[in-house]
Amino acid sequence: MQATAYTYDPESRSGQVLLDDGTPVPFDAAAFDAGGLRLLRPGQRVRIETAADGGDAGPRITLVTLQTF
Repeated sequence: MQATAYTYDPESRSGQVLLDDGTPVPFDAAAFDAGGLRLLRPGQRVRIETAADGGDAGPRITLVTLQTF
């Protein structure tokens, strides 16, 4: 699934992405580390993978990496 980087905190390696419908979805350091990225800037297109175990908060992001064409 694709999204757009919205926020990113380099100290905690966590942030949020915006889905294409505008919904913000948070990601944690484990998801960021799984993608092998070193830095993420707001506005970058990213590819995310999710797991359905996010509970009432919706899907949980398990991987964030750059979207390449």
